[in-house]
Amino acid sequence: MRKIDFHHLIDNAKFNRFHWMVLFWSALIIIFDGYDLVIYGVVLPLLMEKWNLTPLEAGTLGSYALFGMMFGALIFGTLSDKIGRKKAIIICIFLFSGFTFVTGFAETPLQFGILRFLAGLGIGGVMPNVVALMTEYSPKKIRSTLVTIMFSGYSVGGMLSAGLGIVLIPNFGWQSVFYVGLVPILLLPLIIKFLPDSVGFLVKQGRIDESVIILSKIDPTYIPQKGDDLEIGGEKIKGASVAKLFKHKRAASTIMFWVAFFCCLLMVYGLNSWLPKLMNKAGYELGSSLTFLLVLNFGAILGAVGGGWLGDKFNLKTVLISFFAVAAISLSLLGFKNSTLVLYILIAIAGATTIGTQILCYAYVAQYYPINIRSSGIGWASGIGRIGAILGPVLGGTLMSLNMPFEYNFVAFAVPGAIGALAVCFISVKHSHDKKTEFEKLQLAQLQTIVAEE
Repeated sequence: MRKIDFHHLIDNAKFNRFHWMVLFWSALIIIFDGYDLVIYGVVLPLLMEKWNLTPLEAGTLGSYALFGMMFGALIFGTLSDKIGRKKAIIICIFLFSGFTFVTGFAETPLQFGILRFLAGLGIGGVMPNVVALMTEYSPKKIRSTLVTIMFSGYSVGGMLSAGLGIVLIPNFGWQSVFYVGLVPILLLPLIIKFLPDSVGFLVKQGRIDESVIILSKIDPTYIPQKGDDLEIGGEKIKGASVAKLFKHKRAASTIMFWVAFFCCLLMVYGLNSWLPKLMNKAGYELGSSLTFLLVLNFGAILGAVGGGWLGDKFNLKTVLISFFAVAAISLSLLGFKNSTLVLYILIAIAGATTIGTQILCYAYVAQYYPINIRSSGIGWASGIGRIGAILGPVLGGTLMSLNMPFEYNFVAFAVPGAIGALAVCFISVKHSHDKKTEFEKLQLAQLQTIVAEE
């Protein structure tokens, strides 16, 4: 009987057609996930006019989906470690796609808020699972790059939302952008066919035949033999538990991850919800204001892909701290009078270092936790971080209702960037188990080498 360390096999595989397939379907899911989320910022000015909403009411209404995302991340992040990534992703697609479509038929703010909450369950639940799946199937040398490329689909979805808003809303009304949300459900048969489940989950379920087929696609040099014993570093995979996030000297780092996610998501969702309205208030027409949202998400793509490349080449933690700091600076500068060109550049940088930072946070937390608690780790960091996401639109609405000087609105969103940078500084690159697997020993040695070099 051969003992096969499948995690080691995946880590050292060469990027091939199988990786392309996982990257494509994962990115496509995140694109629609991002579309469904950013859509509120696109229709916000029209809803405020249609339903006579105050800025504070509008901010609160925008937080309904974010409440749903918080519960979705907590529920499905942990649940998927028990039922499998694929099943959790399918359930979440049904939720966010179906309820986004139905939101187009809402006639009152209450109906709108309830439907956005239900859609938010799926939006929040799908993120940790797709990130975990992409992380598990990525070769180690390019893991951060692949995860950030995949997650940059979030920004593509945001650009798609703003772009379709510019085209569809004047001709078909605000409801039309929600009807587009039905597309992911139509693609579900293809997603079910081509998206694989986690090898770690399949092994834990005893589905060895399915596992070896996937492994032979990941690494064509691996020829399955009858009786192959699939292991991770010689230790059988154990079940997930939220309590394990705090064991083996991970407690302080787990809390710092939560703080970093909170700060980052506050900036991201505050900007995505209020940037068009802020620019509209500054004198720009609705079409021009939505263009700023396009630039914000375009910058996010550059920041995510560039940050992932830098993280693989240098040190993901250092890159993340730098991104948080630059986010704080660029947001502060947005509040002052600038030429249109400088304004676009600052917004692009803000997108790169806020939305891009969110993507890097997911990549970092996914690499920090071992496979059996990875979705739980991502899900809880994302779920607790959603409190910041909820407060982001409310904070924007509160600032708008106070009629404070224009620059104060952006400075308020810059402060979390500085706090987030400090939180990441306190995340330990060392965590040890009482009984380390060979794989974890190798990981720890590599991390210690990086620290020594710095």
